[in-house]
Amino acid sequence: MTTKQRYESLIEYFKEARPIAESELVYSNPFELLVAVILSAQCTDKRVNLTTPILFAKYPSAHELSKAKVEDVYEIIRSISYPNNKSKNLVAMANVLIDKFQAIVPDDVDKLQELPGVGRKTANVITSVIFNQPNMAVDTHVFRVSARIGLTINAKTPLQTEQQLIKHFPKEIIPIAHHWLILHGRYVCKARKPLCEECGISNICKYYMSEKL
Repeated sequence: MTTKQRYESLIEYFKEARPIAESELVYSNPFELLVAVILSAQCTDKRVNLTTPILFAKYPSAHELSKAKVEDVYEIIRSISYPNNKSKNLVAMANVLIDKFQAIVPDDVDKLQELPGVGRKTANVITSVIFNQPNMAVDTHVFRVSARIGLTINAKTPLQTEQQLIKHFPKEIIPIAHHWLILHGRYVCKARKPLCEECGISNICKYYMSEKL
């Protein structure tokens, strides 16, 4: 099977099996998604969604968050991984968002990375989810699943994975393909024990084929 055939089969499967694929983070505007994605680094979406309602109620916009005390933010997000760094980054992010961007979340990957706590992955999520740009955010799920299936070859870093994926996925598919891979990794192609017998794309998966040998 060629790489092109593998991508075509995967797209055909997910278009049928998961025609709607979205972020599992709960948010109501770009600012809230930005905060939620910053919090989600090395943390589950479920945990983030349990925390953000209180955070958003107290700090509904960048203006309120920019004036917050870091220790107050910390108390709200303390159950999330790395609360010390994230509480500092959130307050700093809100200030930069106001000072540089008039409190409007940028639609540009490079500009987003000027915000404290925002790396390439987070910037790709925001531009993909909010602005429907053909940017592929690579988290641990995307990195693992892409390598296992055979969508990427010898990709050693998230950036290499991103570059290979956007090369082969049609541009209009990239925003939803990001969610296909995340959700597949979260619920089927799990890190420790992939559920290969329940997987609808095992017939194109390099990992599954190698395990059968």
